[in-house]
Amino acid sequence: MNRLTIYPKDIQRITGRSDRYGRMLLCKIKTHFHKLNHQFVTIEEFCLYTGLKAEDVKRLL
Repeated sequence: MNRLTIYPKDIQRITGRSDRYGRMLLCKIKTHFHKLNHQFVTIEEFCLYTGLKAEDVKRLL
């Protein structure tokens, strides 16, 4: 199963930081990409913002 979106729990697993940090980072990414609150953040957007490789992130999900 391939997902398009990323969630705070995923960010917690990838970074080793808290769930709260994952929620905060998603808010920052949404602001950066001019998204509304109801819109999702894609894995590609997360990778562009953080500088991580998409293949590495998808492997960890």
